[in-house]
Order: sequence, then C-alpha cells, then structure tokens
Amino acid sequence: IVSKQNKTISIIVPFFNEQGTIKEVILSLISQNFINEIILVNDGSTDNSLNIAKTFTNEFKNIQLISTDKNYGKGHAINSGIKLANTELIGIFDADLEYSATDLKNIYNYIQSKDYDFVCGSRFLGKMSRKNIYIRTYLANQFLSRLFSITYKNKITDVATCLKVFKTNLIKEVILTENGFAIEIELLAKCIKKSSKFLEVPITYNGRTYEEGKKIKFIDGIRYIYAIFKYR
Repeated sequence: IVSKQNKTISIIVPFFNEQGTIKEVILSLISQNFINEIILVNDGSTDNSLNIAKTFTNEFKNIQLISTDKNYGKGHAINSGIKLANTELIGIFDADLEYSATDLKNIYNYIQSKDYDFVCGSRFLGKMSRKNIYIRTYLANQFLSRLFSITYKNKITDVATCLKVFKTNLIKEVILTENGFAIEIELLAKCIKKSSKFLEVPITYNGRTYEEGKKIKFIDGIRYIYAIFKYR
C-alpha cells in the first residue's frame, strides 16, 4: 500500500558557466511547493554563476551549495549531490532552461502516486511543446535510445534525457563512475539492472544553441555508445 504522505525530495542542479540562466532555474524550482531541498553543484564555473548561486544559499536554508575549483564534468557533479542528499527521492534538473520545473512536478507526482523506483522525462513521447535546434542531435538521440533499448532489452525512448527522479535507496545502491555526460547512460543502465519498476513520461523541451551555451558535443555521443556496452 502506497503511503498517502508525500515523499521528501532533493533536486540536484549541476552547473558550469550558466550565469545567464541559473537564477531563473533556481527561482522556478523555489516556486514549486513539493521540493524539500535544492542542492546546487558548481562544477568549476569561471563566470558569475557561483556568486549568483551563493545569493540563494545565503537566503534559503533548504538550498545547499557544493563547489569545486576544477571542471570535472556533469557526472562528477551529480555524484557529489547524490552523496549529500538525505531525502526519500532525488531528482536531477539542468541549469540551462531547456527543461521545465512543471514537468519535474509531474514526474514527482508519478513516482509519488504509483510507487515507481525511478521516472524519466521523454522528449519523444506524446505531443508536448518542443524546440529541437539541431536535427543531428535529435537523430543521434533516437539512434542511441534504440541501441540502448536493444542492448538492455528495455524500451527507452530518450536515453539522453536530463530530467529524472529516483528513489534514494535505489540510486545510492549503485556506484557511479562517469564524470562526463555519459552519466546519463550509466544511471539508466545500472538502475534498470536493479529495478523494472520505472516509467517514461512526456515532457516539454526548449533546446538552446551552442552560442547560448549548449555544451554536449559529437565526442559525447561516442562516449554514450561506449558506455552502453561498457555497463551491459
């Protein structure tokens, strides 16, 4: 029987040089009434992102900040946040405004009411509002998702999604080693091995250009492929 009491949740926000978006992202998360804790993880930013983040940690007791002097990568940042979280659920939310806090709440509601072990947002399910800037990125993600699905014998439509919520006891069971963007593959691969109680739900997407700060590159796609087979 699923408890009627809401599960507590921490949202991890990894960021590197996101001074143009980090404030709006944090405000969007603060406006959501279901989030118990926000864990900001500065991954060696060289712009004003860290100072912006500090203004929030000074004002809000439920916002924590982890900071490194060096840019280790998104995987390292997420892992640092996971270790700090003490709530029943852990969500991951990017600091680039490509994803919506409203969709995050929808994912939380699914994992809360249906008792899934993890729920991921998909940019390929349903007919939500989506702005895909680069057709090559769109096609590459579809290819990677199909490759992952075949390799792991579980259908995943959006393997590179950056919007996920996990039960803490599940995600803390797995040992994560990826420092870069391939953390997305490692998270899915290792959690699918431990639990079949997962779901993908449609989300919106507002892709940005490389000029606006998009960071994932062609080489990361190659690392995704390597990680798919590495963790099988």
